[in-house]
Amino acid sequence: MINRYEYWIGRRYVKSRSRNGFISLISAISMLGIAIAVAVLIVVLSVVNGFERELKDRLLAMSGHATIESPDNGLGDWEAWVGSVEQQPDVAAAAPFVSGQGLLVYGHQLSGAEFRGIDPALESRVSGVGDKIVEGDLATLVAGSFNIVLGLELANKLQATIGDRITLTLAQGIVTPAGIIPRMRRFTVTGIYRVGMYEFDRRLAFINLTDAQKLFRLQDNVSGIRLAVTDIFDAPKIVRRAAIEGGGIGQVLVSDWTRMNVNFFRSIQITKSILFVILLMVVAVAAFNIVSTLVMVVRDKQADIAILRTVGAKPADILRIFVTQGVVIGVIGTMAGAFLGVTLSLNLEGIVQFMEATLGIKFLAADVYFISDLPSDLRIKDVLQISAIALVLAFFSTLYPAWRGARTLPAEALRYE
Repeated sequence: MINRYEYWIGRRYVKSRSRNGFISLISAISMLGIAIAVAVLIVVLSVVNGFERELKDRLLAMSGHATIESPDNGLGDWEAWVGSVEQQPDVAAAAPFVSGQGLLVYGHQLSGAEFRGIDPALESRVSGVGDKIVEGDLATLVAGSFNIVLGLELANKLQATIGDRITLTLAQGIVTPAGIIPRMRRFTVTGIYRVGMYEFDRRLAFINLTDAQKLFRLQDNVSGIRLAVTDIFDAPKIVRRAAIEGGGIGQVLVSDWTRMNVNFFRSIQITKSILFVILLMVVAVAAFNIVSTLVMVVRDKQADIAILRTVGAKPADILRIFVTQGVVIGVIGTMAGAFLGVTLSLNLEGIVQFMEATLGIKFLAADVYFISDLPSDLRIKDVLQISAIALVLAFFSTLYPAWRGARTLPAEALRYE
């Protein structure tokens, strides 16, 4: 089929060697337009996918898959809770935590922060905090030592480093005859972590679980327990079942990573859909350039069409000639765009780092965006979907000019030759 003369002529018309080289230029511009549009769409969707992946991984590393909490910040007998919850088949591990807020002061610097009391040995089973330490060690959070691990941005704000002693002030004060005196405690910085999300790096600090219980006067109670489950997408069902079958007494609040961060992921999905539609219009505009290209080719090849018709070519043969030319333009442009988009997506982080170092600018400011790096997650499904849509648009763009060429009458075309 591909050896039929109309397909051969259609491919020859792509690189026209006639006196009108302008047609070849328009064909090249059409290919370039499709290639750029396809590449841009692939890169943009890869960046959005990268944001979604990094956001999910970093949120899960810091907040866990699911939580069971007490409404009054006092979950008692947490050892029994952890033991019973871990017996559930879909729960990989569980760890207690204490949460609270206060003010950190070091020298003339101060900053509000959220504090999370943890047991380092148990916490490492449900979150990836230990893997995010850039200085010091999470294991230094020993009971009674009153050590603290800060986020990198928080440490920079306080201008504190390893070994510095900072003061923690709580809003809950001590009532004295002279009035209410804030409760204060000095902590030693023994670790600094960086997760790459400003919300965590700037506002969250870790202390030992026992120290947090003493600090917030919870006795042996905890704020809740954090769970790691075997299937993160089934976390809502697993945490509810674990809370019901865990054997705990009293009411508890259950939550999971999909509910705690639902607005983040919903906004990403909406943004991805909107960007896909908008950039798909760019692909459509580039594909419809084929219409103008083929219309000019049809006008330029009037004499060729007339000669082919006089030697026995049918209108369907003329139609296939110009459809072939448009499809070749679309296929070459789509393949070039897919190759360019895949190459850029796979090397995007290195390219951005090079540009930031060369130009001395930061594309994603940490205090504005949730993630300070520009991630990329190339998915073959997106590449195939974009390429297929571009090819379909290119094909439909050829139909009208090809139909016009097939309706050309030999007598009228050769009248002025």
